[in-house]
Amino acid sequence: MAHIIVVGNEKGGAGKSTVSMHLATALARLGHKVAALDLDLRQRSMGRYLENRLEFMKKSGLELPTVGCHDLPEIDPESLQPGENIYDHRLSAAVAALEPDNDYILIDCPGSHTRLSQVAHSLADTLVTPLNDSFVDFDLLAHIDQKGEKILGPSVYSEMVWNARQLRAQAGLKPIDWVVIRNRVGTQRMVNKEKMERALQMLSKRIGFRVAPGFSERVIFRELFPRGLTLLDLKDIGVKQLNISNIAARQELRDMMKAVNLPGVEVEI
Repeated sequence: MAHIIVVGNEKGGAGKSTVSMHLATALARLGHKVAALDLDLRQRSMGRYLENRLEFMKKSGLELPTVGCHDLPEIDPESLQPGENIYDHRLSAAVAALEPDNDYILIDCPGSHTRLSQVAHSLADTLVTPLNDSFVDFDLLAHIDQKGEKILGPSVYSEMVWNARQLRAQAGLKPIDWVVIRNRVGTQRMVNKEKMERALQMLSKRIGFRVAPGFSERVIFRELFPRGLTLLDLKDIGVKQLNISNIAARQELRDMMKAVNLPGVEVEI
């Protein structure tokens, strides 16, 4: 049975699609069969990235490890029972069709609260939540006092994850392994950075998630998107010598993959 990875955060701009792209292609590069579902049916950043990758491979004549992005199947509304939601059935049907032939299914959620995203979280074996290193983003997980030192209570996204965990428990499924990834962490020693680190550690023990390192703010991610490439593809396309920033970004990806600790991933990329 495929391991389901859900990349979710209800706030936009946290780096969900960048994390999704690199996780999926890293797994494909390691020889795993990976399928992707992009639940942002309007913007489709993950879907567009994978389309760009196929187009680049076609024009360049290169064969790169890749991931198939699949659309949700259409469901006849007449087949639904009273009270059933059509999006529940579309997502369940998509996952059921992909599970037999894949090692991993990666679901990229939109940066907003939708029915599809809510259902996807309840399907997650591993939930990856990218988070900018800011109390603006932290507020989606929990409310904190004005000094940034005391957790006052969980916020809307954490409550949604809690509900997803309850649904899995009722269905007799394994608990969600929730990993919060810290993106755009400053390199300098700063008061805000240290407060964020303490707040996340406190919250992780309170509501049950692991904290993992993510990506720094780098121009390279924006430059690679139109070609559907990742940091791991640079040597394959003829880049013989990586600059310091690219080397650092590759190491960040390795650190992130190691910290997420997906089952079946034993070889370092």
